[in-house]
Amino acid sequence: MEISGKLIKILQEVRGESQRGPWVRGGFVIETDGEYPRQVAFTTFGEDRLAMVAGIPLNSPVIVTFTPESREYQERWYTDLRCSRIQTYIPGQMPPQATGYAWPAAAPQQAPVAPVTPAAAPQQPMAPAAPAAPAQQPDFASPLKPDEDLPF
Repeated sequence: MEISGKLIKILQEVRGESQRGPWVRGGFVIETDGEYPRQVAFTTFGEDRLAMVAGIPLNSPVIVTFTPESREYQERWYTDLRCSRIQTYIPGQMPPQATGYAWPAAAPQQAPVAPVTPAAAPQQPMAPAAPAAPAQQPDFASPLKPDEDLPF
């Protein structure tokens, strides 16, 4: 999934040791564009992803590629947005590695559609249309006739 916004805060790093070796976790917060801007927090794992975030100045427009993950603990659910890539962009321009998503302020480009012509099959002349009969308006003012059988 992808989302765009403005980088507003870089969160503090947390380091630790596991059975597989040392690890590092960090994060950042962006603010989305639009009529009702939202603040969204992301987490990053690993030195390489922390370096991606550290190289971006605050208040820069960014595009974040992330994966949402949820887990349950004591019958409560917790959701984490794990960043896999963050890059800066210039509003109104496509980023260098576009993935096919519509970017903010970028108008979609459509190729002109060529008219479709049928294959060289012989055309049959069309019969003239019959004149339409005038529509009959129901007469609501007249009372029902006694010989009409009504279903209700």
